[in-house]
Amino acid sequence: MEERTGAQLIAEALRAQNVEYMFGIVGVPVIEVAMAAQTAGIKYVGMRNEQAACYAASAIGYLTGRPAVCLVVSGPGLIHALGGMANANMNCWPVLVIGGSSDQNQETTGAFQEFPQAVRSSMYGRPGACYVDIPGDMVNAKIEEVKVRTVSCCPPPPVGLAQYNAIAGAISVLKQAERPLIIIGKGAAYSRAEAEILQLVESCELPFLPTPMGKGVVPDDHPNCVAAARSRALLQADVVVLLGARLNWILHFGFPPRFSPQVKIIQVDLCAEELGNNMRPAAALLGDIRAVVSQAMALQPALPMNYYTAFHHISQLLPKDCIIVSEGANTMDIGRTMLLNSLPRHRLDAGTFGTMGVGLGFAIAAALLEKTQGSGQRVVCVEGDSAFGFSGMEVETMCRYKLPVVIIVINNNGIYSGVDTDTWREMEKMGDLTNIAPPVTLLPDARYDEVMRAFGGKGYLVQTPEELRSALQESLADWDRPSLLNVLIDPASDRKQQEFPWLTRSNL
Repeated sequence: MEERTGAQLIAEALRAQNVEYMFGIVGVPVIEVAMAAQTAGIKYVGMRNEQAACYAASAIGYLTGRPAVCLVVSGPGLIHALGGMANANMNCWPVLVIGGSSDQNQETTGAFQEFPQAVRSSMYGRPGACYVDIPGDMVNAKIEEVKVRTVSCCPPPPVGLAQYNAIAGAISVLKQAERPLIIIGKGAAYSRAEAEILQLVESCELPFLPTPMGKGVVPDDHPNCVAAARSRALLQADVVVLLGARLNWILHFGFPPRFSPQVKIIQVDLCAEELGNNMRPAAALLGDIRAVVSQAMALQPALPMNYYTAFHHISQLLPKDCIIVSEGANTMDIGRTMLLNSLPRHRLDAGTFGTMGVGLGFAIAAALLEKTQGSGQRVVCVEGDSAFGFSGMEVETMCRYKLPVVIIVINNNGIYSGVDTDTWREMEKMGDLTNIAPPVTLLPDARYDEVMRAFGGKGYLVQTPEELRSALQESLADWDRPSLLNVLIDPASDRKQQEFPWLTRSNL
């Protein structure tokens, strides 16, 4: 009588459940399972780390609705896979891990963080009052201290960005102005936009007028301040830019005879209901003042590039049907808004668990699925330089299996922010870097592009928008091997407090 091994039975059982993919690192005794799986028609992808293998397997589950397998050895192999398992649980993505059995007690609260509702309601969206009613019996009620549940501090609200086509339209209107005027309102002060607005005023040589509570955002004694000629400035302006200011009684509602009947209004405001009040704007930008001004300034061709400049050019070239994989702190948060998706299940990122290191595993899974299905869709993996370090060696896996993933590393020399080469050299002269170098810094201008080239892929060092566009166009046209664009941006481009802080409460 013909005998069947346990490995064969496992493989056949998996295949009977329409399992098509298996990711892992083989060792005794699971090597026989991998071999049996291949015999049964399951595609086996040998990875370099069990964590990345589990990320890839869970991504297949999300993309197809059917689980893939993560195959690991017991003990340390299973421990390495735990990050991927927790990430899959938080994302509600199906994945099957085969290895040593382990009892697990996993949280499924359904949220990356829980926020105090009252504080959040008062801060988020349109800031305002929030009423909390506490019954009288609760005021004097007693409870054991050990039963008190501590709630973490509510982080700053997420920052809204304006649509880039709206910003481009506003810039077009402003360029045509002969007598432009910026009106700075208290919304700009609330947004802490002083540095960005000062840069806008000085770099574009624009006159400005503060409202009473907008005073001081740019100093009143600045040579571009026209407060002394307020009435004349309002009447003669042909384009007025409202930065956190509203056309209420303080600004005469924007009506003649205080304003020109032909005046064009560019309005930037956090609240959608305020856009177009009293006067229909020529351009309406919905978003945080500080962020929107930064977006507008990002369109200037300054070097080195910043996040917004890089993402602006990337977003213009990405195919609408591409699968975008994104991870990192600032890279993922800013890219969430600027890298647009047109189709469902075409974005993979750190997800509910906020896991770093998922990017390349996710990209491998998506590229493998595309290769099998022949969908003709590109897989583009946009990584921060810190995030890339978690699973960067998986570029060898991409080269080995000829998966044409396009990796874009947004390299600012650090986690959140870094230092330039000159500063790093000065720190080296000062002594032991373990006592001197800021914990967020990474090696300046690291050549991640050479890592890809070492395995036979294509690597590009990118320092200008022109180089970025050229390298990305070449990479998207190459279906034979993976590419990596090492995009060097200004390491100081994010020294201000994070504009997208819901993944961390750091002030970096």
